[in-house]
Amino acid sequence: MTSMQTENFYSRRQALSRAAGGFGSLALGALLAEESRAAEKSRGTAPGRLDPLSPKKPHFAPRAKNVIFIYMTGGVSHVDSFDYKPRLFEQHGKKITVDNWQGKLGNFTRYLKRPDWKFKPNKRTGAMVSDLFPHIREVMDDICLVRSMESNHTNHYEATLGIHTGSWTFARPSLGSWVSYGLGTENRDLPSFLVIAPKEPYAGGQTWGSDFLPGSHQGTRITPGANPVPNLKRRASTASQQRLELDLISELNRKHLEERELDQALDARIRSFETAFGMQQAAPELFDLSGETDKTLALYGIERGKTSGFGWQCLMARRLAEKGVRFIELIDTGSSGNWDSHGNMNAHGPLARNVDKPIAGLLTDLKQRGMLNDTLVVWTTEFGRTPYHEEAKHPGREHHHQAFASWFAGGGTRAGLDYGSTDEHGIAVADKRVHVHDFHATLLHILGLDHEHLTYRHAGRDYRLTDVHGEVIHDLLT
Repeated sequence: MTSMQTENFYSRRQALSRAAGGFGSLALGALLAEESRAAEKSRGTAPGRLDPLSPKKPHFAPRAKNVIFIYMTGGVSHVDSFDYKPRLFEQHGKKITVDNWQGKLGNFTRYLKRPDWKFKPNKRTGAMVSDLFPHIREVMDDICLVRSMESNHTNHYEATLGIHTGSWTFARPSLGSWVSYGLGTENRDLPSFLVIAPKEPYAGGQTWGSDFLPGSHQGTRITPGANPVPNLKRRASTASQQRLELDLISELNRKHLEERELDQALDARIRSFETAFGMQQAAPELFDLSGETDKTLALYGIERGKTSGFGWQCLMARRLAEKGVRFIELIDTGSSGNWDSHGNMNAHGPLARNVDKPIAGLLTDLKQRGMLNDTLVVWTTEFGRTPYHEEAKHPGREHHHQAFASWFAGGGTRAGLDYGSTDEHGIAVADKRVHVHDFHATLLHILGLDHEHLTYRHAGRDYRLTDVHGEVIHDLLT
């Protein structure tokens, strides 16, 4: 870099910093992006300058237009929740031989462990759900349950990457980023991909990262609390002063980008300022729950004025879906840890109570508002837990990637369906296997996206969410 280039670089950087000094203020530069786009139109849009978040047509007619992706980090036990196995109750403590233990192949002697909760049927469909989730059990007639999920890895980090990106070994764009890339957004004032999480899951921010996709498709994290998005308040004392700042930032951004037409990172950063400005305008109303009725708050288990908890996350998801946000992920890390119950399965109890009523409330609320027709709700975890243990009386369960449960609701999925099965002890998939790649292919299909054609050229090859795998499970769909 020459001295003149260095001087120009730092003078622009300093001007931006002084004019904007923070997320909210930098975001104000977004108004200028409108002017930049108008200028681009008048002189002919340069290659690569199309707005990456503009709405895009799907490959075919979609069943749903947005997704609420509910992720339970840590590994929820399938045999203690949605995969009823009477033989585990009957044969508790029985010695068996298994060929896989924590990802290691061989012959291992283990002891069957019964579920710690009783199972009861849903009154309308008869679907068996444990007492861990009594509220979700009551809405199983709206749920398409998949009991035959399978993943590739038994470690949290890799399994978390797998369920989010389709890759268990390398960081790749997350599911939400692919959806944003494929469909864009219906509301330019808000990010197309939002993540509401009190804490980071295993693999951290890579779970919502865009990797080689344009940075504007990366998930934006909201942290529950009194100030979920910092620096939203305008720093300028008057609107006219704010306008002056915006004019300056817009001019500097435009000139800087003209010299760097192919700099996608820079373009994404400028676009992020635009989105951030939109959030400055839209977020105060979005996070204001004063207009929600007492009945609605009670449905989610929220006390009026509360700004945290999984009920708040679920209600915010409904409000974001109403605003047209394309992909909303809710991550539950629990109030005192996560679902990784190695020591004692009783730890699942308080974690389930934290999410059971809010999730059932979300489905009920979406349904009564007519939103479940075109909103897809997904519930999953990274893997299940072993139906056995190496110690006969051990109260915990270990990681188990060979079989676990997930479910869909709404978005044209078959309500009340109980799909796939595991063997009599819940150890391995016995029928209608659904690999994570199939899970992703089906989700994209519901949104009108062909997983084999949703690709991005990177490092000399075309990449896709499902790599070279994946089959759409049409039996899950209406």
